[in-house]
Amino acid sequence: MTTSAVDGPWYRALSRSQWNALIASNLGWLFDGFETYALILTAGVALRQLLDPSQYGQIPSYIGTVIAITLLGWGIGGMLGGILADYIGRKRTMVIAIIAYSIATGLSAFAFDWMSFVALRFLVGIAIGSEWATGSSMLAELWPDRARGKGAGIMQCGLGLGFFLASFTWLFLSQSGPNAWRYMFALGVLPALLTLWIRRAIPESKIWEETNQKRRLAIDQKRSGVSLGEGAEKLTRFTLFDLFTDASLRKRTIVVFLMSLTTTVGFWGISTWVPPFIGSLAAKESFNAAQWASYAGMAYTIGSVLGYLSMGFLMDAFGRKPVTIVFFIMALLMTPVLFFWTTDLKLLLLLATVNAFFSNGQYTWMPVWLPELYPTRMRATALAFAFNGPRFIAFLGPLLAGTMITQFGGFGHAAMVLASIYVVGIIAAFFLPETKGSPLPA
Repeated sequence: MTTSAVDGPWYRALSRSQWNALIASNLGWLFDGFETYALILTAGVALRQLLDPSQYGQIPSYIGTVIAITLLGWGIGGMLGGILADYIGRKRTMVIAIIAYSIATGLSAFAFDWMSFVALRFLVGIAIGSEWATGSSMLAELWPDRARGKGAGIMQCGLGLGFFLASFTWLFLSQSGPNAWRYMFALGVLPALLTLWIRRAIPESKIWEETNQKRRLAIDQKRSGVSLGEGAEKLTRFTLFDLFTDASLRKRTIVVFLMSLTTTVGFWGISTWVPPFIGSLAAKESFNAAQWASYAGMAYTIGSVLGYLSMGFLMDAFGRKPVTIVFFIMALLMTPVLFFWTTDLKLLLLLATVNAFFSNGQYTWMPVWLPELYPTRMRATALAFAFNGPRFIAFLGPLLAGTMITQFGGFGHAAMVLASIYVVGIIAAFFLPETKGSPLPA
């Protein structure tokens, strides 16, 4: 069960197992971040090797396609992972997910043409998608109510730290020749080692174990013909269907879907283009484009990490709803500032940091707010749908952005069109209940 509020600093109330759960979730998300940003940084280089020279002019469109297919796989894998976590456990699903994306990422290093690269990236996306909802559910169920936002913010930092690690690694590997991108993906096999520690150091969620026992009992009783009460009957329903058969949960799910779609399109349709945008400006001034893209990636990642962490603490202090709305508004306002205000490279790095604080840092609203909106019997499924469902639409963002960049002849106009999605998130957030300090629904 989650720990109730106690006197004294929040961190002193945490047990070793609670800290271990945070470390495992953070590291799992860190490796996801490394692998994801490795694609963003290396896609251009990889495609110049995998495509015919006559197709180089369409590389932005090809990059958009690769990212979109990865995102589509992420959505499919995320849905499967969330459902598995509700039926076989948070810990077991996390181990399976980490092993799967380690293997799939390593295989990406052996792509031999454009189609094989896309196919392997799709498999990587399926594997990566399984991890987030599992880790978020486990952390929420193990951490105390008053510190849940802080824990989720720290966990979410793992993504940004993975981005930074990828950018830092690419800064050196990019100089190692035409196969540098293959070396980046080969490093992706290392996370599999993390599972050895997770199996030993992380407990299964007690809340999930209790609910799973009740689920098994309810299913057995129903098979034997026993009449079930409303609560027991809900336990026998398939979690994904149950998410939409309850009217109150259905309305809530539509709202969080729109908010998640906002954050997802904002990142995949706009933010992922910041390094190549700054790299292209550097190339026009005869600087090393790959090097400045790495600088931009690191600057963007610093802002992201600060945003992830700050949003979690701010949500515990001021509430889930007001902080989320402010982050959406600032992400919208910072988009034209980043893409149109200046071409000074150093100033752009600063603006990228500020932009990332809001546009990427806003992801923390999901692991903080979502677990507090759904009961244990379907929590991982609900988080998986909210987090990954929008990817079935958002995967069009990179495709549209790549095409618009090519047609408009630049990044800025494409970014502004896609940034209008933040208005949807701002409006939708008003329809969710405030849950600051509330215990998780049973």
